[in-house]
Amino acid sequence: MYAQLSAALFQLQALPDSPLGKLLVAIVALAVVVLVGRVVLSIAWKLLLIAGVVVAALYAVSLVPF
Repeated sequence: MYAQLSAALFQLQALPDSPLGKLLVAIVALAVVVLVGRVVLSIAWKLLLIAGVVVAALYAVSLVPF
């Protein structure tokens, strides 16, 4: 993963060294971070819901007298 990132950074050096080129790189990097974050949070949210349901079910079973 880090090798791909460093290769991508070397390719980004081909962009103009102007402020707009740097701004474009920053916006694209921010967009990638947001998209990856959305996927990770979506998965985390689902895992949290599943864990909550499992714990609630175990709690309900522990309240039932045998």
